Amino acid sequence: MAKGSGLGVRGWLLLGLTTVVALAATGVWNPFPGMWDWVNRRSPISEPDLVWQQRIGGTPRSVTIAGETVVVEQRTRVEARSLATGSQLWERKADWSAVAGGGAEAVVAVGRLLVKGYEVLDPTTGVTRRRDNDAVAVWTYRNLLLDARCVEATDCTLSAWEPRGVAPLWTAFLPGVSSGLLADNPNLLDSRRLSSPRIHGEVAGPETVPALLGFPVDGRVHVVDTATGRVLQDVEPGRDERLAVIGGRLLRIVARSQDGNCYFTISGRDAATGQETWQRSGLNLRTADSAGCVQREDPYGARNVLVGVAPDGREAILDGYDGRLLLATENSERVLAVDDRYAVVRTAGRDGISGRELSSGQVRWNRPSGEKAGAALTPYAAVVADEKPNRLVALDPRTGRELVALRTSANALAVGPAGMVIGEGREIGYIRFGAASGDPARNGDPGRNGDGSVPGPAGSPGAPGPQGTCGPKNELCDAPDSGK
Repeated sequence: MAKGSGLGVRGWLLLGLTTVVALAATGVWNPFPGMWDWVNRRSPISEPDLVWQQRIGGTPRSVTIAGETVVVEQRTRVEARSLATGSQLWERKADWSAVAGGGAEAVVAVGRLLVKGYEVLDPTTGVTRRRDNDAVAVWTYRNLLLDARCVEATDCTLSAWEPRGVAPLWTAFLPGVSSGLLADNPNLLDSRRLSSPRIHGEVAGPETVPALLGFPVDGRVHVVDTATGRVLQDVEPGRDERLAVIGGRLLRIVARSQDGNCYFTISGRDAATGQETWQRSGLNLRTADSAGCVQREDPYGARNVLVGVAPDGREAILDGYDGRLLLATENSERVLAVDDRYAVVRTAGRDGISGRELSSGQVRWNRPSGEKAGAALTPYAAVVADEKPNRLVALDPRTGRELVALRTSANALAVGPAGMVIGEGREIGYIRFGAASGDPARNGDPGRNGDGSVPGPAGSPGAPGPQGTCGPKNELCDAPDSGK
């Protein structure tokens, strides 16, 4: 029997593909854009859906809300997107970027690794507002930008700028810089934040510059007054000491090894005179590892407060300015997040979290959570990340009122005055506070705040504003006029 002479399956497929290509080339019919749109179609990364969701070129290293824009730092470039629509406003090649200032005064500092200098960009247009060709390091804050430049290895100057300023506010001499002082926000001797899965470490954005900063230089610590630029102290730590500058004080943390244990003593000193102002013993600030009590880490904390472990295993929060005990947890409770006004604590049963006010020790709110829930505190909201089921929730830190509740496995990347940016892989999106919510507040009447008041929409007087940055002892702000 003779074999057939037909084209066969492969032949017909080749003929069909050739026909489609010919039709597309002549403009008669082109199915490829529709097919690509179908392949590239984005699935919502949360429920309820976001105000907008966009796919960016790579996984973001950091995301910051700067005024009416969202600044996205990637491995080799930085871009800005509209906060309202998510559309790209501009893009620049850069190895690092950091946002200074807040609101309408925000700027973006960008630079290249191993290359001196940086540029200060407008976050909306990407236009260069100021250019520097000599700086080796930049630190960004909500109200200040600092940079360091060195003529020689032992001849460096530190300069302070208003975020949109064109002339430095002050300059200070530093006898060299640490080899680690490169690019944006290199480590200073202060506190390290408590971390949480699915919440980015920089979710709060730039904070107000502390009253004092500690710069490590050749094994010594130079304490700089950020209001005047005056170098107040040049201190060398002892062999069993670690120094940190927190809450307007120079802290000396001594770890002594005895009987197989580490014994700690913490003292706060006036940076101008060196006089001791307070001392506490027995609180482990988690600065030492198990090998001979060598202290290699900064203490945990935020702004003006420290988090440590008491001898009985309970966690404690201290005021760095005067050493006051602001909060002592119960047995098996754990501090998940802290700033100088509030703390978020996982309850002893590991089935709930609570918000605590540090000034009074009062429990402001409670809500159920999973065993692995994490949290972070920002100037505008407390963020809670929960698992099984996956949730991201933003709360008023004072009342526990839900500002937004999302069913999502995405990460919280940035929080601003009116909403939150989340992301998963290359997808990022923005949700406004009040645009979507889950269950009513769980610590009072349904539909009411924890204090019994009726919540208002985001942006109304009932919505949270930025938390104060004066510190527990008002050391960062001028005392108000009492009229006396």
